[in-house]
Amino acid sequence: MPTALEAPAEAVLAGYRRHLSSARAALGEMFGGDVEVSASGAWVRTASGRELLNCGGYGVFLMGARHPRVLAAVRAQLEENPVATRLLLEPQAALAAEALAGTTPAGLDRVHFACGGAEAVEAALKLARAGGRRHIVSMVDGYHGKTLGALSATARPVFQHPFRPLLPDVSHVPFGDADALTTTLASLGGEACVIVEPVQGEAGVVVPPAGYLREVARVCRRYGAFLVLDEIQTGLGRLGTWWGADREGVVPDALLVGKALGGGVLPVSAVVATEAAFAPFDRDPFIHTSTFSAAPLGMAAARAAITAIREDDLVARAARLGERLLAELRRLLTDVLGDAVAEVRGVGLLIGVECAVEGLAGELLLELMAAGVIANHSLNSERVLRLTPPALLDDRDLQFLLDAFERAARAVLD
Repeated sequence: MPTALEAPAEAVLAGYRRHLSSARAALGEMFGGDVEVSASGAWVRTASGRELLNCGGYGVFLMGARHPRVLAAVRAQLEENPVATRLLLEPQAALAAEALAGTTPAGLDRVHFACGGAEAVEAALKLARAGGRRHIVSMVDGYHGKTLGALSATARPVFQHPFRPLLPDVSHVPFGDADALTTTLASLGGEACVIVEPVQGEAGVVVPPAGYLREVARVCRRYGAFLVLDEIQTGLGRLGTWWGADREGVVPDALLVGKALGGGVLPVSAVVATEAAFAPFDRDPFIHTSTFSAAPLGMAAARAAITAIREDDLVARAARLGERLLAELRRLLTDVLGDAVAEVRGVGLLIGVECAVEGLAGELLLELMAAGVIANHSLNSERVLRLTPPALLDDRDLQFLLDAFERAARAVLD
């Protein structure tokens, strides 16, 4: 069996077309048809020998790829007990839950682990329903995943349309508008579940007005709504604080975690809830289960990731790097592209470049790849290129990124 390094790019492309997704194969061709074969820290290596600075990955790589502490923990667990029976108690799950709850706002102590972010969303929606909150209120352009329940909350017709009807009783209100949320909740009689992101990532890094989250929490308390804070992309230091909730002192009923929780090594997500919110899962251990929930291998990765974030001071580093990068990108893109860039915005290391010209974000994304940088588009905003770099970039990495942006910006002008 060939290794990743031995598989020719043409064979990989053919495999995608034959067995995975022809559309995904076409997207790969658009970005040059290269194949990634290894990664370390902030850098990805391809089969053709290129090295790319990874500022994409949809928020997964806060600590880069293959962090030594995470790898060591996973390797050790692999040798002992990678997948549990689920009938006996398993120590890594308890230790990982304790570690995670030790980072979240006070009162969020009960944990349900899953693998992907959408699974965490589904679990939170079920907790809300079990508590009588059956009407979902999400924000316009919010993104919460593509499983049926999560998709119902993801306010994007292009993703929803092929799969309708979705869950009934769903409302969408403008993000950043606490008055609109108040009006909606006042009409629902205490049966609402509100799900919101501290900063909307897939909407194009939309930062709400100061005090918005605090007001959302106040309104939810006033009308008895169940508040779910989706921190799958924003949590664990991405915004330069442990959680977006910390920026305004908010304690939701349930906080969603994912992306960086697996340390850039394994897929791990979680719901962290208050005792009252978690009560339905406490009453019956089989009411919501998943075979690979809290698998020991993933739990070892999560524990090590949390330790690495602390020991490497990644939260503070994300704040410092983000402030510097945001200022440098604003200056550079204003100088080169002028009014073609509408805004460069962000918090910590979640940064969006909004283009004023149709199609420019896509062109910039392609040119960045050609210049050696991986970035992301925004699923709910075609005009916004998104950066989620690791918090471990050094001065040389940062200069490489800025030089690549200048090359890409000048290339789209030609």
